[in-house]
Amino acid sequence: MFLHIKNTTIGYQKPLISEFNASLDFGDVCLLIGNNGVGKTTLIKSILNQIPTLKGDIFINNKNVKKLSDKEIAEQIAVVFAKSQIPANYTTEDLISLGKFIHLPYYYKLEKEHLEDVNNIISQLKLEEYRTTLLQKLSDGNLQKAFIGRALAQNSPMIILDEPTTHLDEENKIIILKLLRDLAKNHNKIILFSSHDWRLAKEFADKIWFINDQNLQEGLAEDILLKNNLLTNPRLFTINEEFVSPEIIAPFLEKEMLYSALQKNFKRDLSGFIIEFQGAFWEIFYQNNRFSCQSIDEILLSIRNCL
Repeated sequence: MFLHIKNTTIGYQKPLISEFNASLDFGDVCLLIGNNGVGKTTLIKSILNQIPTLKGDIFINNKNVKKLSDKEIAEQIAVVFAKSQIPANYTTEDLISLGKFIHLPYYYKLEKEHLEDVNNIISQLKLEEYRTTLLQKLSDGNLQKAFIGRALAQNSPMIILDEPTTHLDEENKIIILKLLRDLAKNHNKIILFSSHDWRLAKEFADKIWFINDQNLQEGLAEDILLKNNLLTNPRLFTINEEFVSPEIIAPFLEKEMLYSALQKNFKRDLSGFIIEFQGAFWEIFYQNNRFSCQSIDEILLSIRNCL
């Protein structure tokens, strides 16, 4: 295993994650997920030896990170943090090119092959029109893409990204995640990225590291999601404690949208209703009555008329 975490506890004065084991190898795409404050960024910094572990050891390519220099770790792992310091007077191209100097002396002039790689990354990230734009003038989304470009230019075996899609719209989010998956599967890289969006696991991640109650669960993405009932249960988004859902028989997306609308509009027990999605319409069963509705708006109206 390229990355091996063994019987490790991380945190500061108090543990955030206790006595866990985890590993990643070439070709893996792993989603690191958990609520704010559970230790996602602390775990990333511990892997990079920026924060010492409270217990246990972390190995990169069979070497303990405690015995590696910052440069040696950077040669093995490229990292993009959610908040990064913006170099003054750097353009997009300058920042992405900076990734090449992890492996080169600072005074070295980039050769043709290095410049071609930088150009290719700029093209892949669709940053051509911002090539010479100062970083301070970039939007948050394009600035995030530029920092990701620097990590790609670094060409290390592993890339770690802390909330890489936070400032990106859907189109750019997909561009980044498809590119990262391609790097793992076709270029044998290891990708570890954190996010609050569970749905990313279904399409892009092979594995999940789930942090909850000072524990880290690792495994196949689908196994972890099913085990924790996080993706398929719309009650994950409950904001109305007085609301009791009816029985909803529908595909996931339709079920979640209806659940969301119902809990925003009703502060009461609706468990006497059965609502079933029929493709072109919805059917509502309540006591001995049956109603057909063409939209969620009609469902809300029908339920109000029954109460």
